[in-house]
Order: sequence, then C-alpha cells, then structure tokens
Amino acid sequence: MSDNASTILVVEDDAIVRTLIVDVLEELEFRVLEADGCEEALEFINDEDQDIDLLMTDVGLPVMDGRELARQARMLRPKLPILFASGYAESIEVPEGMHSIGKPFSIDQLRDKVKNIIK
Repeated sequence: MSDNASTILVVEDDAIVRTLIVDVLEELEFRVLEADGCEEALEFINDEDQDIDLLMTDVGLPVMDGRELARQARMLRPKLPILFASGYAESIEVPEGMHSIGKPFSIDQLRDKVKNIIK
C-alpha cells in the first residue's frame, strides 16, 4: 500500500462481514479504519488529524443507524463521501450526494463503486 492511499472508514457491526470488507479493501490497496458501531466511528471522524476519504457504513446498526451516523459525520466533515451498504439498498432512501451498494456485493462491484466515489 502506498503512503498516499485513500483511507476508508468501514462501519459494520457484524464482525465477519466487516473483516471481509476490510480484507477486500486492503487487497485493493486502500488504507482501512474499522469500527463496529457509530460511537467508535465518530471517534475517528472527530479526530481532526485522521484522514478519511470515504465513510462506508451499514444502514442497520444498533443504537444509531447508518443514516444518523452519516448525518453526524457530515456535520463534522461536510464534504465526506458516504457509501451505505445494505441488504435492502434498493429500498433505502439515499440523501443527495451519498451512495449505496447492495449486500451481498462482489469484489468487482465494491472496487468499482469505491473508485467511482474516490476520484
């Protein structure tokens, strides 16, 4: 991975799914931060010294859902690109300027979606 690799914050409460996503993104040479929920994710987002080029979050998270996380993240980092991952991607409302990908997704679909968002 190069020193100037884009950084993706992955928020997923299912450890197995999170590990798979992180492994794929690292194979694609992204730098990955991982959080199992919104509280941990907001710690990364609140850290002004932490570069984050994309927030990839599950929609159905306990305590606070991914949409609320995205809303709070955008309050702190207004231009942060957001990618929602959901088994119900077709039926979720995605706010303007945000993106979604349906689970399950292929490695190629994830790569293409992320590279399209992080240009």
